[in-house]
Amino acid sequence: MSGFREDELTRNGFLGGRVQLWQPARGYRAGVDPVLLAAAVPARAGEAVLELGCGAGQALLCLAARVPGLALAGVELQSPYADLARRNAAASGQAIDVYEADLAALPEALKQRQFHHVIANPPYYRAGAHSQARDAGRKVALGEGTPLAVWIGAAARRLAPKGYLHMIQRADRLPDMLAGCSGVLGSLEVLPLAPRQARAAELVILRARKGGRGGFRLHAPLILHEGDRHERDGESYRPEIRAVLRDGAALPWPG
Repeated sequence: MSGFREDELTRNGFLGGRVQLWQPARGYRAGVDPVLLAAAVPARAGEAVLELGCGAGQALLCLAARVPGLALAGVELQSPYADLARRNAAASGQAIDVYEADLAALPEALKQRQFHHVIANPPYYRAGAHSQARDAGRKVALGEGTPLAVWIGAAARRLAPKGYLHMIQRADRLPDMLAGCSGVLGSLEVLPLAPRQARAAELVILRARKGGRGGFRLHAPLILHEGDRHERDGESYRPEIRAVLRDGAALPWPG
């Protein structure tokens, strides 16, 4: 797949402009989901973080903006997006080791490394379960080509003992996520993300630990927007969510 021309790119700000991201004007464009994912990770300075399917680098760069001093790495299947991740990292003054690879065939150099945290925002739709995008990059980013069990297995192998996986996905994929963790990761916690009060959760964030022995925990939904329906133009995020998206705050994970 050829790279993007300059006239095919836009530069967009995240975290109130603290993170600037080059991404395609058409095709797969990062939204709030990778920001929420990054905000859920309890990383500390000096730790190593790997993102599976890092795209143009949004989640890693948002995490680095909140927690300086991390060792960052990403795996990306599509070469043009891997190039954007490197470009965005350099422009942000961050170092990201970006590996162009399939999750089922990771390079030996990456197989020799272990990480305190692995994060992932896999394609949301099973193969054939959604209308096909015209743009090839968006098609790969949205439509599952690699089963979730492979994503989780790759994460488990790269995690150091007691390391954490955080994955954001559609709520209806939760059974697949839990099945993928069976026998490889434990201490599973699920935080549902509901758009409004009294609305069903549309997304979930899974937290799992290598070697964890804690019982399964299903937390109460985190509500993203104020009110029970959309009543006016403009954003309506609740204050704690606005702090995550605009100020780079950590996601309020239940204790």
